[in-house]
Amino acid sequence: MKMTFRWFGTKNDSISLEQIKQIPGVSGVVPALFDVPVGEVWLERDIKAMIDEINKSNLTAEVIESVNISDDIKNGGPLRDKHIENYKTTIRNLSKYGVKVICYNFMPIFDWLRTDLSYALPDGSNSLAYFKNEVPISAEKLIEDMEHDSNGYSLPGWEKDRLADIEDLFKKYEQINNEQLFDNLVYFLKSIIPVCEEVGIKMALHPDDPSYPLFGLPKVVSTEEDLLKIVNAVDSPANGITLCTGSLGSNSQNDVVSITKKLSKLDRIPFVHLRNIKFMDLQKHDFHETSHLTSDGSIDIYGVVHVLVENGWDGYVRPDHGRMIWNEEGRPGYGLYDRALGATYLNGLFEAEEKQKSMKMR
Repeated sequence: MKMTFRWFGTKNDSISLEQIKQIPGVSGVVPALFDVPVGEVWLERDIKAMIDEINKSNLTAEVIESVNISDDIKNGGPLRDKHIENYKTTIRNLSKYGVKVICYNFMPIFDWLRTDLSYALPDGSNSLAYFKNEVPISAEKLIEDMEHDSNGYSLPGWEKDRLADIEDLFKKYEQINNEQLFDNLVYFLKSIIPVCEEVGIKMALHPDDPSYPLFGLPKVVSTEEDLLKIVNAVDSPANGITLCTGSLGSNSQNDVVSITKKLSKLDRIPFVHLRNIKFMDLQKHDFHETSHLTSDGSIDIYGVVHVLVENGWDGYVRPDHGRMIWNEEGRPGYGLYDRALGATYLNGLFEAEEKQKSMKMR
């Protein structure tokens, strides 16, 4: 297991590499080139500059999050094939600088969604939260709210340039249902997976967040059935899933431990996001992010780690969506302190489970 930490770069992150490398057990960061327009090629010189800066702090950068997928690829638009060729070139370029895993998502238009980016918790901290009945009726209002509450930071998946013409984006998905979106995903995977196999990179598809439909848009990465269907559609070790416990756990019908067991036995989990959420209503629609401890939320984080170790999993993991604690200010969900505490807790779980497994094998 390799513990990592998401990092948005010197210009875009309130947290420095010097701080990250002081977190016990963290050996690498998970970066991206956020200035490259979606669909364009990541140039070697830019990749090298990013990796060199990270390596100088004695940290690795073997996972990228994310090389985003254009809406033309998702909805089968006129630029689909051009953007797929660009994606192939980016994969080859990243492989030259030690990248092993690429995290990406296939969510139409919107990435992750919360209705409150600073929900006050009883202990004085605040966190991301989702209230089903508070989702704005219009997409324009949603975008406005997310931008207003972001503390001046660009939120991953909510880039202003991509969402500038939201009405036009919605029109492009009017005729796209779940079956068509899935077919477009498979078309993309069948195109790029041979390149991934050639250069030794694994793709790690991130689940929908939250894992159920919104604004009438199709979603195909929300359930255990969805995930198994995707890995079987293109049967290659390079076609994997980012196991995000919070995203999958947002749908109370998902048994996250069971999903972990099945996907890890298939060796299709190159990357894991471990985070916890707590449901706030009997229907289990409303939730807020919590600390990473199993006891603080509704997801069995311990159970997930136990299954990963039992099945011999040896991939990349990072803590995710921490609370804002100790008066810290920064990008919502991506502060230093609570995610550092999360990394330490998770390292402890993995160490205990690995030692228990070793003792049983004697």
